[in-house]
Amino acid sequence: MAAMDEEVSTMREPCPWRILDDCGGAFAMGCIGGSVWHGVKGYRSAPMGLKYRECINAIKLRAPTVGGNFGIWGAMFSSFDCSFAALRGKDDPWNAIASGFVTSGVLAARFGASTALKSAVGGGVILACIEGLTVAINNWQTQQMKPQRPQIMDDPLGPAPARS
Repeated sequence: MAAMDEEVSTMREPCPWRILDDCGGAFAMGCIGGSVWHGVKGYRSAPMGLKYRECINAIKLRAPTVGGNFGIWGAMFSSFDCSFAALRGKDDPWNAIASGFVTSGVLAARFGASTALKSAVGGGVILACIEGLTVAINNWQTQQMKPQRPQIMDDPLGPAPARS
């Protein structure tokens, strides 16, 4: 298990740069998703003859906001993830689960303690599902890559006929 954790952690940037990397990736995902979402929404809500213009206007107006929100979430999540990794001394799925919990709670804190707690639990559960699925897929892939003993099959044609 430790070898797999080391392998996973070497595939990513070190912690100070990971925050910027995750922030940029989350911003890009938010911009792309926001473009699709708000483009369709702007197209559907526009009157005939203005559909494409309103589609582009909705994308230009709202997609950067969605990208920025995703970027903030990514930066906070990575900051907490790196902090937990430094405090605990190991980089494992529990850091991501705790980071999702804390990030969701902090981002919802302005709406009150009850909402922040509900959001934190939701964020922790979502990250636990993602991390659990990641661990299951990694275990399955590891099982697929293990060397297998060759199977010796019986002769499918049966014994060779005797020659006279």
